[in-house]
Amino acid sequence: MAETAFKVRVPEPLLRFGYNPDEIQRRIPEWIVLSLFMEERISSGKAARLLNMNRVDFLTLLKSRGIAYLNYTPEELEEEFRAVEEIEVIPTK
Repeated sequence: MAETAFKVRVPEPLLRFGYNPDEIQRRIPEWIVLSLFMEERISSGKAARLLNMNRVDFLTLLKSRGIAYLNYTPEELEEEFRAVEEIEVIPTK
């Protein structure tokens, strides 16, 4: 994947949280991709590809960062629960 280099200014207080230049460099692509995903501008599959990982690893990354994979509105969640309640359970023998 092609890369572009540019200078990034980081407020010095961030360095007090343990972010050194190498860590910042490593995490900037992750932060951008996570932002794009949370803004619903890219899918989880596209996000995983941009971070050179598989989709399961991306979902694990979301979990580790406290980011919900599914973000239902209250109405959507209610609809999902109604759909589950309407499913007819067929007994197995």
